[in-house]
Parts: sequence; structure tokens; C-alpha cells
Amino acid sequence: MPPFMRNTFVLLVLLCCLTAFVHSAKPKPTLYLIGDSTVNNSHLPQMGWGSKLGGFFDTTRITIANHAMAGRSTRTFVSEGRWRRVDSLLRPGDFLIMQFGHNEGSEPDTTKAGRRGVLRGTGEETKDLTWPDGRQETVHTYGWYLRSFIRGAKAKGATPIVASMIPRNQWKDGKVKRANQDFGKWAAEVAQQEGVQFIDLNSITADKYDKMGPEEVAKLFAGDHTHTNEAGARINAESVVAGIKQIKRLPLRSYLVER
Repeated sequence: MPPFMRNTFVLLVLLCCLTAFVHSAKPKPTLYLIGDSTVNNSHLPQMGWGSKLGGFFDTTRITIANHAMAGRSTRTFVSEGRWRRVDSLLRPGDFLIMQFGHNEGSEPDTTKAGRRGVLRGTGEETKDLTWPDGRQETVHTYGWYLRSFIRGAKAKGATPIVASMIPRNQWKDGKVKRANQDFGKWAAEVAQQEGVQFIDLNSITADKYDKMGPEEVAKLFAGDHTHTNEAGARINAESVVAGIKQIKRLPLRSYLVER
């Protein structure tokens, strides 16, 4: 082999090795989940859908990090520093799915009942509170908190995805009640306003519940009308995946495994 060809071959081998090293050194992305007990719940037999989501992804290529916490609203997820923690972990190429709405409904105040409540809607209205220890807190709307999560994720180069809350086991006229007039509606509005993807988890699962009927749906819940058991968690995880698949240009789709 002539010297120039030998040198060219050596350079090509070195280039291939360097390319392989750079590819292997690139950290795999993380899918972060934030929300309440319907996403993450350790009180068995109750289980949130986040516990079942990993089974639908190739976890050799993407990590699932479930930071949702039982009993939290968008407001307390911020005030307790939980969002600050997730925000500090986000990196370019990561994904963030947020699903809140179950704990936001009370009038916001400093009582045990109202400490999780937010202002209704998506506007810029605020309510100033003074806690018994003198601490000041400004409470915002549900939409304001979602926007803060979305904008924080974008600033880190991550892809935020808004999901509407899963339906409760509550029925009216033979149909499961939906959140399309309040928290589900507001979640969709914020996603559209911020130009991010939206998974209508409430509707996707509600359609399934309507077909199943009240008796069968009751088997998916553990002790109350809000918290699913393992079977219910799996159905909702499947709904999340169905929502992801509906978004054609969402890179997160490429990490799903075929079933």
C-alpha cells in the first residue's frame, strides 16, 4: 500500500473512532414528569400513570424521571421548591410532561384547605397572601403556573408538553365527567398560546371510560374517585402514549417501543 493511501486509511480509522466516541459520550435525554398523585403515587394499591410509562419507552435510549408528588398543585409544586429542582436538572434535548388540575380547585388562602388552591383561568390576576409566620405569597392563575413551567423548560432547551388531567370516576347521564370547561380547557389554551404540544389526556381516557361503562371503570380505581390502581394507571399511561403518537413531529415519539 503506497504511503499516502496508508496515511489516508489511518486518518479514516481515527475519524471513525472519534465519531463513535462522541456518539457514545452523548448523554441520553430524560423525560421528566411533573404533576400530582395521579402521575406518581406510592400509596398502594393506588398508582399513578407515570409508574407505568417507562414500559412504553426504550429506556436504553431515554430516561424517565417521575418528579410528580401526591397532593401537589401547580402552586405548591412551585412554593415547595419542587419546580426549582426539576428546572435545575433540565438539559437541552430533554422532555417535560406536566399534568396538573386535581388539587387546584379550592379558594386560595393559607388554610389547610386553601393552601393548594389557585386562581381560576389563564390570566395575569393575582392574590396576595400573608401566612401566620409573616411570609408573603402571591398566588397566580392555573395558566400562569403552567406558563412558568413551559417557559422554564424552553429556556433550558427542553421540550415541554402539556397534558390535561385524567378524568375522575364521576358520571352524569351515563357519561364520565370531563374537564373540558375548566382545567382541561385552560391547559389546552396555555399550550396553544405558548406554541407547545398538548395531549388531551382527559378526553382520550374519558372516551375509553364511556365505552367501558361505570361498573368496569370502578374496577380501575382504588378507594375513591380520583386515584387509579395499577390497571387504571396502565390505561392512562397508554392514553399518554396515544397522545404522543398523535403529535407527528414530536421527537419524543422516536423513543417509543413497538407493542
